[in-house]
Amino acid sequence: MAKPRVSAPSEQTGNVVRDSALGMVPQTVDPYLAFNKAIWHQGPLSAAEVEMARLRNARKVNCVFCKAVRYDIAIEAGLDESKVEQIDDDFANSELSNREKLLLAYTDFYLNDPTGMSADFKQQMTDEFTAEEIVHLSMAIVLCNCFSRCAVSLGGMPEDDLPRMEITVPE
Repeated sequence: MAKPRVSAPSEQTGNVVRDSALGMVPQTVDPYLAFNKAIWHQGPLSAAEVEMARLRNARKVNCVFCKAVRYDIAIEAGLDESKVEQIDDDFANSELSNREKLLLAYTDFYLNDPTGMSADFKQQMTDEFTAEEIVHLSMAIVLCNCFSRCAVSLGGMPEDDLPRMEITVPE
């Protein structure tokens, strides 16, 4: 495991976010947790769809922790490991639904080249997703990308993959 640049707080709360290095600045953790709750519980996309975008982001950023985590509500919404295994660089040729492939492709555009979407791709997105769903997807990617990049840049990530772990998203 790489040496962390910032250590977690000495007092542990039982909350994975508060007990990480992010807990060193509690005044910013509460708004983050509120935003996280809204993304997972209050938007028009299903938790499984949010999780797919989160996992695609984790692969792109190479956040070992994020790649290993599965949110309980996404599993309850039907996301299983056979689907997760298809969230790779060849997802366009996978057995995922057209909607899921579009969601992953949008995530890639958002992360790599948001201006690179063709008119045809934009049309496919608006044919499949409502405007509210596209905004929700964008905000979910913001949250996931911000958190995973922060985690990676603070250091302390294991060098090898972690075993799959399930985390509860508080309501």
